[in-house]
Amino acid sequence: MSGATARYVRYAAVMAACGSLVAGCSRGANTPEKAGIAATYDTKTGKLAELAYDSNHNGKVDTWTEMNGTHPVRTRIDRNEDGKIDRWEYYGDHSDLVKVGLSRADTGKPDTWVFAGGDGKTRRIEISSAADETKIDRWEHYAGDAIATAEEDTNHDGRVDKWETYNAGTLETVSFDEDGDGKPDRRLSYVEGSLTAIDSDPDNAGTFRKHVIVQH
Repeated sequence: MSGATARYVRYAAVMAACGSLVAGCSRGANTPEKAGIAATYDTKTGKLAELAYDSNHNGKVDTWTEMNGTHPVRTRIDRNEDGKIDRWEYYGDHSDLVKVGLSRADTGKPDTWVFAGGDGKTRRIEISSAADETKIDRWEHYAGDAIATAEEDTNHDGRVDKWETYNAGTLETVSFDEDGDGKPDRRLSYVEGSLTAIDSDPDNAGTFRKHVIVQH
């Protein structure tokens, strides 16, 4: 995945499209069609329900934004125009972009969700191997532009059993809970991508008592 700017660049396009439509309707000077946007309205309330538009102007609609009147709720995007949605953008109560969903497996279902901080940079990524937002099994935390730590539920029992730490985006340690008590039992240490040490046999305080140097 690219940086946070690339992940969130679609937000500006969505808000520009919403702005064009709302401004056109309020003035009566433009129609959605003139603004290059197809609008769908709720038949019961008359409120704007969806915007559909061609973001790259090649004649094929590739972006659909679900609306609650003038407020965007979620955008679905088919970036490679293969007929499958591969990007989802979720908006908050103030039309702010809350998170971005991605389909890394290209299945048409989101399996990864990216959350940004106030500075627009990625702060957390949640991943579901089941492509189900209610079944997240990996959490990545970022500092600056690099991953800092990660936790994972490798056996999908609802509990974290793997922990990773990084230094400037490079893997530094991986710890495993091998007896299911929620605490690390074994830790692997790396330097520049190479395994250098294995620690095991923790005491009650979590201090490892066995330390093995890995020779290369």
